[in-house]
Amino acid sequence: MAGGAREVLTLQLGHFAGFVGAHWWNQQDAALREAADAKETPGELCPDVLYRAGRTLHGQETYTPRLILMDLKGSLNSLKQEGGLYRDKQLDAAIAWQGKLTTHKEEPHPTTNPYLQDLLSAEGAPSRDGIWRTRSVPNGKGPAPLTTATSPKPLMPTESSIRVWSDFLRVSLHPRSVCMIQKYNHDGEACRLEAFGQGERVLQEPGYLEELEDRLHFFVEECDYLQGFQVLCDLHDGFSGVGAKAAELLQDEYSGRGIIAWGLLPGPYALGEPRRNIFRLLNTAFGLARLSAHSSLVCPLSLGGSLGLRPEPPVRFPQLHYDVVTAGATIPFPLVPSQSLPDTLVQLGGATPWTPLSACGDPSGTHCFAQSVVLRGLDRACHTSQHAPGRPLPSPLHACSTGEEVLALYLQQQQPRARSSAHLLLAPCKVAPPYPRLFSRLRQQGLVPDAAPTGPAVDSIPVLGALCSSSSWNRTLGDLAQELSTLDLRRWASFLDAGVERDDFQELLQELHGLAQCYRAGDGLEA
Repeated sequence: MAGGAREVLTLQLGHFAGFVGAHWWNQQDAALREAADAKETPGELCPDVLYRAGRTLHGQETYTPRLILMDLKGSLNSLKQEGGLYRDKQLDAAIAWQGKLTTHKEEPHPTTNPYLQDLLSAEGAPSRDGIWRTRSVPNGKGPAPLTTATSPKPLMPTESSIRVWSDFLRVSLHPRSVCMIQKYNHDGEACRLEAFGQGERVLQEPGYLEELEDRLHFFVEECDYLQGFQVLCDLHDGFSGVGAKAAELLQDEYSGRGIIAWGLLPGPYALGEPRRNIFRLLNTAFGLARLSAHSSLVCPLSLGGSLGLRPEPPVRFPQLHYDVVTAGATIPFPLVPSQSLPDTLVQLGGATPWTPLSACGDPSGTHCFAQSVVLRGLDRACHTSQHAPGRPLPSPLHACSTGEEVLALYLQQQQPRARSSAHLLLAPCKVAPPYPRLFSRLRQQGLVPDAAPTGPAVDSIPVLGALCSSSSWNRTLGDLAQELSTLDLRRWASFLDAGVERDDFQELLQELHGLAQCYRAGDGLEA
């Protein structure tokens, strides 16, 4: 189904991972709509890597994420576990039995948020009530989009309307995507999945293990060129154990395939909750160590400033207004309309051009070993300098003939000993509803204005993103091990009772110290 694409299967484990994943899939969906509506598709992004094609009982083609997600009982709200995309309500209503019937009335299913239902209806999409509203997708998949005389302005989500991540998920999921852990509750204080050992035990139970394996086989066997897996996993609770066992399963069953794990942590935490904070510390440490043992690459993501117990200032962005306790954010690349890419990079000077999102503290003074950088959303005309011939150039960056050369030279100037890869994409990052309106001082395309912006709200932004391997991890992992070594485990016996032995804890400290040594500044790759 995917042609020559090198497919990736996504695993989404935990409720916070659900929030991050919902935003991420909504952005992929917005990019698909943009590509379907564009007269000329750049062709730089291949949606078949992340999506799969299918067909409903009525013969309608579908395009859904290649995704397996796991969450707890009571966490779905209006999203049905089996989905509504492949259901036939007429067949469901048909009753073959002619004998006596007994009616059992089920509690009403939660209704979809008004603003999300408004979006689905206005844009032409499969709604969760089982009614199919057609929408075109790239590469000719799906019929032509519906057109209407007017496009109503979509409603915006409010804080009170969001209870769970599915409250703003606009993407329809395949019936095999959602896997619920029924033995633990999402709400309430009883039966909570709060410790690493509990999470490990979930995938040691034959029922849950077989269910995950069955879903893996379903999605993997239809791939032609599977390149690997990406795992979005909560680190702060028991899903750190679920993620560790899932990564181990993937490594055992699909050796040779890449596994990239994103360890997700909510933002700044409250100091007045010692038990929750100690559990968060232990879960994070065990999760990082075990994921590192079974994954090709592990990258924690958090708006908090630290992985440990000592609070650090949270992550902030200059052009962004949001509550750092609850919101995620993307920094816009600070290009003003009158500037080119070389102009902006020169203005940044020697400072690191991105804000760290891995809770590793201040990156100044650290050594970068390797980095992969992507800049997307700048018009091609801005990639290079347009200085008149004969005029002296402000910098060597202004002499480059392509945007890729500009970015590569800038990275080489910043980190001359690091191995770097640079990529430029024309497609911007879409932030249309239901993405929250966090950008109040930017133009519609996300550029920094010379004066107060007027006109439509921001619907896309240029973004500079980077994955870096640096010596900051030496300090971060060392500090984490130091904090753990001062804990009196006798006070936290309930964490050990959940399935972790004292020997496991001592082994964890050794693993963290060993990982920290891998990131010493003197052990970098020579250019």
